[in-house]
Amino acid sequence: MRTSRRILLSVAIVLFSLGLCLAQFRSGGGGRGRFWGQDDSGPLVRTEGGELVNEDTVRTARETANHSTDTPTWTNAPGFEQDTFTFTRILYRHGFYGPGWLGWVNDYPDADLNLSWRLQQMTSLTTDPDGRVIRLTDADLAQYPFIFLSHPERMDLNDDEARALRQYLLNGGVLLLDDFWGDRAWQTCEDHMKHVLPGRAWSELPMEHPLFHCVFDLRGPMKTLQVPTLQRWLRDYNPDDPESMPSTWRGPGSEEMHVRAWLDDKQRIMALAIHNSDTGDGWEREGENETYFKLFSEPRAYPLGINLVFYLMTH
Repeated sequence: MRTSRRILLSVAIVLFSLGLCLAQFRSGGGGRGRFWGQDDSGPLVRTEGGELVNEDTVRTARETANHSTDTPTWTNAPGFEQDTFTFTRILYRHGFYGPGWLGWVNDYPDADLNLSWRLQQMTSLTTDPDGRVIRLTDADLAQYPFIFLSHPERMDLNDDEARALRQYLLNGGVLLLDDFWGDRAWQTCEDHMKHVLPGRAWSELPMEHPLFHCVFDLRGPMKTLQVPTLQRWLRDYNPDDPESMPSTWRGPGSEEMHVRAWLDDKQRIMALAIHNSDTGDGWEREGENETYFKLFSEPRAYPLGINLVFYLMTH
């Protein structure tokens, strides 16, 4: 009898602990990196490098320590702060999608800072050195014509956020979605976006679209732009066979890369989705592995990133 009671007590403790973890996950929106018992600190999430980020106070990517490579800083001419391109990341609540604890903070802050630096370094575009982190309901959202959202299948938009994003897109802003894989993630993302603008449909962008040729002339097929996540690539890559290409399998529907767009009534891009590719990892991880950089960051992630920024900001 005592043994049975001990077993029941142990099971009850385990179930209670699991319930607390799930409640913490659902209420906090940040997954594994969120903590309790920190008075007045605000909701905290951890980056992939283990840095804590306070979601209530964070404003720029530069506030958070890099975990992949040190991005140079730079200054622009005083008085022209409003004439620079600012990489702007959307901070969102993490919905209960499934395994995987990174939501908005995925690839942050290195992807934001590194792409900003490469734009400043390699093009005539003047770029903000710090980037921006913002919520859809922030009053100054309209000041940033380009916004970026990682892992859109994991977001949980409420009515106010959906309304704010709808107004932003209809007023000329553009949204870039990146790093979500497979049929299930696509459908979940599609459900979220239909909440924003019901009735809109995605259009597949072919390699002939001018977006792929406006700065760098990117030739097809589309799979030549696909970027695997570094950790998965390292697991499968065979250095003794440099011509081998590790599988990017991430479940049903994850084999082929797609670039799809929502078009407004004048056929201008409002939202762009890079599906089945981790383009952000190509920006984030450029300093971690030389082979990865030469295979994916240099010829794929950066040329595509630079092209889409230039095209979206001029069309």
